[in-house]
Amino acid sequence: MTALKTSIFVSLIILLVEGSVMAQGMGTGPVAKQCASDIQKFCADKQHGHGEVRACLESKKDKVTPACKEALETTGGGRGKFQK
Repeated sequence: MTALKTSIFVSLIILLVEGSVMAQGMGTGPVAKQCASDIQKFCADKQHGHGEVRACLESKKDKVTPACKEALETTGGGRGKFQK
């Protein structure tokens, strides 16, 4: 019976880890939607889910589309960063 419990426990851990990794794929929020072309153009090599894409976009703020800039300015930790 202990082996069965251990197997179930290990299986659950594996599922949780895999789900976490999959959740770090392409974002689905306003920035991901409004900045999709900018992400491909300027930040395709950055990893999603760790702030790398947003930091990349913010470093290219003078080059991103107006819709992307608006999404960055009005969501998440970027609220107001581009406002002068």
